[in-house]
Parts: sequence; structure tokens; C-alpha cells
Amino acid sequence: MASVCFLLIGLTVLVHKNITGVLKSIAEASMRSITTVAVNDAIYYTLSDQIRYEDLVAVEHDEQGNILAISSNALQINRIARDAAYMSQQNLQTMSEGGIEVPLGALTGVEAWAGFGPKINVKIIPISNVACRFVSKFEQAGINQTKHSIYLEIVADISIVMPSGTSNFASLTEVLICESVLLGKVPDTYLQADIFGDGYSLAPFE
Repeated sequence: MASVCFLLIGLTVLVHKNITGVLKSIAEASMRSITTVAVNDAIYYTLSDQIRYEDLVAVEHDEQGNILAISSNALQINRIARDAAYMSQQNLQTMSEGGIEVPLGALTGVEAWAGFGPKINVKIIPISNVACRFVSKFEQAGINQTKHSIYLEIVADISIVMPSGTSNFASLTEVLICESVLLGKVPDTYLQADIFGDGYSLAPFE
């Protein structure tokens, strides 16, 4: 009798371990896919009106054509970063409401059966924090010519809460917003630093 009890306990622990590992893997893979789509859609929506280099950056020259100062349009930059972060979180929340579909065979823990059987819906609670920031990069493009590229970086920190446990991961998306070739010598202080601040972030949603 005792041996039967130990056997049942062992089987229960094994099944629970298999189910936990499978659910975490499938949930993370599904949320990575959802996050990619959610962020890309948010960027497309936010930048639907084409952004020009002059909308984000002002360049000041001296009489010889050398660059004296490069300043950013803080109001416009904060608006874009705020809208992209907000829209990303809204998309994530909407797209994850339906849960994830898991093939019944995957719960056995046997890889050969992972894609077989009817699919069951598993509810998940995603908790995300989305941060956006602009990144400035300079690259030599010729004699007294410097290519200035401006990127938008969106970092989504995701925590997935499930009955079987919690999974955490981060997703980084970088998109080129605009670029321009600057004529004239650029001060080293700009070449070695980023002209933008730390960006904009939103509180987690769940």
C-alpha cells in the first residue's frame, strides 16, 4: 500500500513538473510573439505622420559652417515616446486577454507528442512595464561629413503569472526614425554622447 502511495506521489510530481515546464515555455514563446506584434503596431501608429530630422533636432552652425550646437526638441520627443509606450501597453493588454492555446499532447512532457491533440485554453496574467527612449548615433560619412541617425528603442519587461508559476523576460525593439548627413566639423562632445535623455516609461499593467 505504501509503495502504491509513493508511486502515485511520484507520478503526480513528475506530471506537475512536466506541465509547469511546458506551460512556461509555451506562454513565454506566445508572449514574445504578441509583444513583437504589439510594439511594431504601436510604432507604426505613433509614426503614421512621417517624422523629419528637423522635427526632432536643431543644428546650429558658425560662420565657417562648423557645428556649434545640436539640440533636441524635447516636447516632440517626449510625445512620441509617451504615445509609443502607451500604445504598446494597450496592445499587449488587448492581445493577451484571450489566453494561450496549448496542445493537449504538450502536457505529457513527451516532445514527440507536443503538437498533437486538441488545444486547451490557458488563462495568463501578463504584467508589463514598457519604456521608450531615443538613441542618437553618429558615423563618419566623409571629410567634415557626419551621418546622424536617430533610433527609437522600446523595452518591454514582461512577467507572466500562471497557475503553474511565473515567467519573466524582456523584449527590445529598435527602429530607425530618421537620419541626416551633417556638413561641418562636429564637436567631440556630441560624438561621444547621446543628445537625448533617458526616455519615457509607463507603470506596469496587469
